[in-house]
Amino acid sequence: MPSTDAREPAAPKPWFARGGRAVLHSTALGLLAPVEVVLFALLACAASLLGVGVGVFLIPPVVYAVRAVANLQRKLHGAWTGREVPEPYLPLPEGTRFFQVFARLLADRATWRDTAWLLVDCTIGCLLTLAPLALVADGVRGLLMPLLYPVLDDLWLGDWYVALPVDNPAVAWIAVVLGLLHFPLVLWAAPHLLKLHAALAAKFLSPSESTVLAQRVQHLTTTRDDAVGHQALELRRIERNLHDGAQARLVAMGMTLDAAAKLAERQPEAAKSLLEEAKASSVKALQELRDLVRGIQPPVLVDRGLADAVRELGMESALEMETTVDLPGRFAPAVETAAYFTVSEVLNNAMKHSGADSGKIDVHHSGGRLSITVTDYGKGGADPAKGTGLRELERRLAPLDGFLTVLSPLGGPTSVVIEIPCRPVG
Repeated sequence: MPSTDAREPAAPKPWFARGGRAVLHSTALGLLAPVEVVLFALLACAASLLGVGVGVFLIPPVVYAVRAVANLQRKLHGAWTGREVPEPYLPLPEGTRFFQVFARLLADRATWRDTAWLLVDCTIGCLLTLAPLALVADGVRGLLMPLLYPVLDDLWLGDWYVALPVDNPAVAWIAVVLGLLHFPLVLWAAPHLLKLHAALAAKFLSPSESTVLAQRVQHLTTTRDDAVGHQALELRRIERNLHDGAQARLVAMGMTLDAAAKLAERQPEAAKSLLEEAKASSVKALQELRDLVRGIQPPVLVDRGLADAVRELGMESALEMETTVDLPGRFAPAVETAAYFTVSEVLNNAMKHSGADSGKIDVHHSGGRLSITVTDYGKGGADPAKGTGLRELERRLAPLDGFLTVLSPLGGPTSVVIEIPCRPVG
């Protein structure tokens, strides 16, 4: 049963809640600075030992450690500020030897950009991330000034607060007011400082134009090979199914009809029985041909398009599926075929492994992307890393620049999101 209910947007959090979270997030990022200092020192030591050959063995593990820290910051900024910073690293070809790995790491521009980021984040980045914590600490010091000012003369903090010499109780209580003002200031400033740090990180940690181009070429090469291989496998599957299925039945039917012709005059009852057998074989052969055609290009998809084809999948599924479709029209045949078979396989997996009785399918197109979400209300806990089914679905979508995301917390529900960049066709 189609649903027209729209999800209500989440209410924005109060400014002070956003500020408090930003202070915690900024502090967490600031705590990475000592790690970055150590990594930069290790890189410098490894580089200094290149002359004696030892650095060749030290640089790759240190570079990979730097990349791990950089990837952590990319992930945290994506989760905390919404600024996605893609990985710029070019994958190494299979079978790359150790010395080739060393050479490729040094030739990769991302390695040098990560190294520069270590220096920038330890200095400017630290000022941005630890400034909120420093303001909080200074605010707490202001609140405590009536208690502290009598003993501050000989301490390194001095007896000044902001721009006031705290030398009597009245000024100490003014410091308390100034200390209180620190807190709304830090709650307002922390989100802005965090976003500024994210912009600075993106400047250094995002892939350069040449890296994006190289990644694109490599992606196209891989998806082309996968598409050609998949097509060859499909042709072999069709050939095998024809040979073992319909062709075998047609040959048997011909032999049966030949035997019936020979018995027609002498044993008409036996000939009639053989003709009935040949008729049954023809029905089975026709059904097998229909199934084969359906596996290549389902008639409902060709005749009525993706919207009705997905609705049919929902109705034919063993699960009770609620299907919502909002599409502006038809899409290119390659897009509709890939989306249809991916949804079909996801539904089969849900039926076999989820333990669910029901679910829903949501299909819509926005922002130049076809988006399909298949949700089952099962036990959840699906791990995409186990098994090859998900990998095969990703390979089906890859030639179209599509991708697939699995969200499956323990206890469910499990949602599989299929996205393919495309536009409607006339």
